[in-house]
Amino acid sequence: MLTINDIAREAGVSRQTVSNVIHGATGHVSPETIARINKIIKEKNYTPNMSARALVNKSSRIIGVINHLIPDSAGNFMTDPFHTEVIAGIEKELRLRDYYMMLRTVESEDELVSLFRNWNLDGIIITGVFEDHFYERIVQSRIPCVLLDSYIKNSSLMNVGLMDFQGAYEATKYLLRNGHTEIAFASPEIHENGVVYERYLGYEAALREMGIKAKKKNVYTCKIEVEAGIRLGYEIAKRPEITAVFATADLLAVGIMSGLFEKGRPVPDDVSIIGFDDLYLSSITSPRLTTIHQDIVEKGRIAASMLIDTLEKKETKREIIMPVSLIERNSVSEPRKK
Repeated sequence: MLTINDIAREAGVSRQTVSNVIHGATGHVSPETIARINKIIKEKNYTPNMSARALVNKSSRIIGVINHLIPDSAGNFMTDPFHTEVIAGIEKELRLRDYYMMLRTVESEDELVSLFRNWNLDGIIITGVFEDHFYERIVQSRIPCVLLDSYIKNSSLMNVGLMDFQGAYEATKYLLRNGHTEIAFASPEIHENGVVYERYLGYEAALREMGIKAKKKNVYTCKIEVEAGIRLGYEIAKRPEITAVFATADLLAVGIMSGLFEKGRPVPDDVSIIGFDDLYLSSITSPRLTTIHQDIVEKGRIAASMLIDTLEKKETKREIIMPVSLIERNSVSEPRKK
């Protein structure tokens, strides 16, 4: 097995110099020597001992990707294709920059404290956080942190967000332009100052512009699961006056479409529907789903890049708000004349 001593002998330098290059302590090492050592490391396929490296640098190069959106007993959050795409973007950037990922769902403050105590995480990327005791624990930990899709305002934390209000506004306006006035809003539970709340405000604003008051009875909430969406489709089908649905997640929209079809109200002939996210599945449904597009993989990549830049003392933005756009497909048409 190749050792640091072997590399030092071939490069004609001391063992300490090789160790300094491996651990990034190159302040007193010439660029030529660094290049020579790295060339040998690459050619010999040498893999540094990460435990030793962590002891020297007080760094593990491990980024914790933490989910606080608690799944039900039937599965885990990775079954949601939205989270799969986010994690794909995070993993791509971490791998490119020689960092590692720990993926974990954390339900309680105690679990979070235990995670921080038992693992030397360099930083964390976290979803599903509101201003509560769990959030306060994150702040108290002083671990560099990037929030995903959060409306918490704290200069000590970074955030990668989305134009949620604008996306919902555009979706609802699109339905209104197609002649719909009785539009259902379908989403997971609405928390004030959360992502879904912002989307509700966008929906409400678009209706208000047309002189239509948002009705509480037109707001439906359920888990973001296909089966839950199907059951919700059954409920909406009971109300013939509803001619359109804005669903705040594609996965929910797909379920609603199935439920409506089973109850004899097919999309878009009887009910129009528009989703949010532009997941891959939205392009293969029948009919194909009109939706609000966001670049989910890029969102994850940006979050990882911001965090690593901070860890490496590079200049970076503290907040990035990503754009949205409307993708027109086949799930919206004008209301059927009665």
